[in-house]
Amino acid sequence: MSAPLGARLAGADVVSDGDTIAAIATPTGRGALAIVRLSGPGVRAIAHALLDPVPETARRATHCRVRDHAGVVIDDVVATLYLTPHSFTGDDLLELSTHGGLVAPTAVLAAVIRAGARQADGGEFTRRAVLNGKLDLLQAEAIGDVIDARSSAAHRAALRQLDGGLSQRVGALRSRILDLEALLAYDVDFPEEDDGPVPRGRIQGVADELIAALDALLATGDRGTLVHDGALVVLAGGPNVGKSSLFNALLGEARAIVTDVPGTTRDAIEAVLDLPGWPLRLVDTAGLRETSDVVEQLGIAASSRYLGQAAVVLACGDDEATLDAARAALRERTTAPVITVATKGDLIPKREQMRADVVVSARTGAGLAELLALVERRLSEQHGEAAVDAPGLTRARHLAAVSAAGAELRAFGAAWRDDVLPATVAAIHVRAAAEALGELIGVVQVDDVLDAVFRRFCVGK
Repeated sequence: MSAPLGARLAGADVVSDGDTIAAIATPTGRGALAIVRLSGPGVRAIAHALLDPVPETARRATHCRVRDHAGVVIDDVVATLYLTPHSFTGDDLLELSTHGGLVAPTAVLAAVIRAGARQADGGEFTRRAVLNGKLDLLQAEAIGDVIDARSSAAHRAALRQLDGGLSQRVGALRSRILDLEALLAYDVDFPEEDDGPVPRGRIQGVADELIAALDALLATGDRGTLVHDGALVVLAGGPNVGKSSLFNALLGEARAIVTDVPGTTRDAIEAVLDLPGWPLRLVDTAGLRETSDVVEQLGIAASSRYLGQAAVVLACGDDEATLDAARAALRERTTAPVITVATKGDLIPKREQMRADVVVSARTGAGLAELLALVERRLSEQHGEAAVDAPGLTRARHLAAVSAAGAELRAFGAAWRDDVLPATVAAIHVRAAAEALGELIGVVQVDDVLDAVFRRFCVGK
């Protein structure tokens, strides 16, 4: 892993609140092993109180017995000690690999807390890693994304972010903004030096280059969000035209109830289809039609909301009339690319020509590969190729920070071009742009930003 930019956050000193935290870092349930983690200044004291023998050598697995305060053996564990600053958190850290299940790890955790640790909050281990300069905020978010990834594309993108690719890109832009601020400072503080004042055109040119670079980074957000969340592909059309059968056939399993009764799908059903390129969030929606059924009206309203957010819409029909009705129903409900799909190809007479982009059969599988290829092609036409190995923005927080930096530089550029503000005042916009990117990677400590990042982390991570 490349050197984290977050190391600038705290310098060489270890940040700690004095507490030793502990948590079970693996899901509760029936399994062979579980992991109890401890981190903080009291790790070695707790190890001496509970473990026999006590692990003394860092990064070496040691077979130990865990005893409670009364000396009763709780479990046999494998203990691995990591000493500050060479640990994930930057503090002393101990990982105890216990037997799995519910009782063993819970008993070990209880003994650890009784010996002086406290229960960790969600994401607190990773938060300490950020505060101690082991990771930056973008890399910390990537840890959560690796865990939560629902597709191989999202997983690869998260690993690329964890490796520091996006951090380096943002850090380089921030450094260039600071260089621009330095040019302004030189022009203000040393106007009489031998080189003379910095030409205004040079400063304007640097600002324009930075705005273009920020715009290029911002342009990755649409594609990055689609990779992170999955591209929303909505199956829409009238009731009983084969949407649910197509949904199940694309997934390869029965996720939606398929019957001959119109209006069976009363609510939207969602699943992720993990393709090599674009991950797809397939949504089977209620049939679009006029109805007096209150429950069905709610389902149709949910369908309309999904259609408003869709990246691609599959307009489904089993004959010319239902295809025409689907096209008409979608005109005012979505601006996304629409692919018309004749859903019951095995029942269509060979002599009959359907005015559809693709003819498929859920029963035989005919046309499914062609349909998925067309969906990916439409996504690439709209958003470019799904370049998961290139660093890009994936979250609303990323987009907001880069947008703010771009807006500040545009305000500076306009003021500088029209010469309406003194350099010392115009430079405030440049400083604000640097701070926006600093908050993104964690160079600037802002508690509410940290809270927002770690709020959804699991305990033990």
